[in-house]
Amino acid sequence: MSMSLGYETDAKTGERASISSAGQAVGAGWRLFAALMLGCAAALNIIDGIVALSKSSFFVGDAEYVFSDLRTWGWIVLAFGIVQAFAALALVNRNQPARWFAIAVAAVNAVVQLTWIQAYPLWSLTVFALDILVIYGLAVYGGRHDPDRV
Repeated sequence: MSMSLGYETDAKTGERASISSAGQAVGAGWRLFAALMLGCAAALNIIDGIVALSKSSFFVGDAEYVFSDLRTWGWIVLAFGIVQAFAALALVNRNQPARWFAIAVAAVNAVVQLTWIQAYPLWSLTVFALDILVIYGLAVYGGRHDPDRV
């Protein structure tokens, strides 16, 4: 490995990656942030799904949905929460298939949150924003070379 002007070049692959003064790849924090936020979004979706299935008065009353009713959306959001939890756990392994799977799950969940916005608008927009940050972190920094990885 050679180092010059804040970049590190792998001798085998020729890949260049920005490095910080501590020698760690820039973006490692974004990868960790994306995994944690995907886990948080998963927890929020699981809670939302359970609350919607329990017919709670927590959500906006008399809301009109894209299709079906609150109970159906509860099952959809609960299922996406479980899939997101698996994706967050897979990100811990730092492999490319997990990265792309997590990006796909976050993108689909962002769309689901926008279609479910009638139930609880501020909450849906918050989870949507988390999904966008996860997509950004994984798309921009998820594939960077990590010198600490064995």
